[in-house]
Amino acid sequence: MNTQIDILENEILEAYPEVLDMLLYDHTTQRNIIWATSNYEYLGENYINKKEIKPELITGTNGNVIMTRVQKDSVLQLSRVKKMAEVFTPSWICNAQNNLIDKSWFQRENIFNIEIKGNKWKTIKEKITFPNNKTWKDYIRDKRLEIACGEAPYITSRYDATNGEFIEVEDRIGLLDRKLRIINENVKNLEEWISWAEIAYENTYAYEWQGDSLLLARESMLYTFIENYKYKFRKEPSLKSIQTIANIISWNVWQMDGLKSVVPLSCTESEIKTINLFGEEEKVKSFCKGCLTNDMFKHNGIYCIIKDWSIKNEVSGKKGQNVRFIDLVKK
Repeated sequence: MNTQIDILENEILEAYPEVLDMLLYDHTTQRNIIWATSNYEYLGENYINKKEIKPELITGTNGNVIMTRVQKDSVLQLSRVKKMAEVFTPSWICNAQNNLIDKSWFQRENIFNIEIKGNKWKTIKEKITFPNNKTWKDYIRDKRLEIACGEAPYITSRYDATNGEFIEVEDRIGLLDRKLRIINENVKNLEEWISWAEIAYENTYAYEWQGDSLLLARESMLYTFIENYKYKFRKEPSLKSIQTIANIISWNVWQMDGLKSVVPLSCTESEIKTINLFGEEEKVKSFCKGCLTNDMFKHNGIYCIIKDWSIKNEVSGKKGQNVRFIDLVKK
């Protein structure tokens, strides 16, 4: 397997101060994301599904705990397919489906690449042109969302999630990859490039249940920024820029039960003590109404919060307004 796909938490910890903490943060709970899987319970109490993923649990001597799907053994892969319906899509299928999105947006075919036989594609090298009624800035601002994203192969295609093959920057096919290519083609000034890269990230969203896959998705998106910056300017971006992108990612790529719009495993049942007609104490169990009725608007779990970066916060004056994801879903 190509070692270029490896993103090691130890390296993030050493090279980019505070960034790993940012990538592990959950803005809804104001704690870290949780494991939300039983795959790591054999490692001890701190690795059970409802526990937070702390930096010390995945760095140091634990630096190889979290691995990409292709690095996991076949037994574990099969287990996750059965328990969580975890299926990873080959890059050529992601490309074909993303091409359909762009066909609709541009109203023509073969914008970024041409699909060829053998489950491959040929990148179109010419600068991309836009319809008369749209500009490249419109494309960057257009919102994209990958649901149940796993390691986010539809957003960034640093590698093929099924075989671990590394994909060079100029040949990537993810939704975010395409936005960054457009920026690379239209912006020369470094500060302007960073500004538009931030806008691209602000308009790219994804959610995932399992904490390890979520972290891998966040890491891939961060390294996509670093790799595109190096591709464009032949040098490493500043720590401040990396931290800014990491913060946006931590908001836009969040942990959620997609069927409920709540933090995974946060719905609860409780016991209520009552006194009956005979003066005897009774215990009555109270269940989550949303879970009982399959109504996503009635869960007692923690509804997830994301950020709409197009709205200015009325209190702080800063860009971005917090919104509940459930409030964006039509009843």
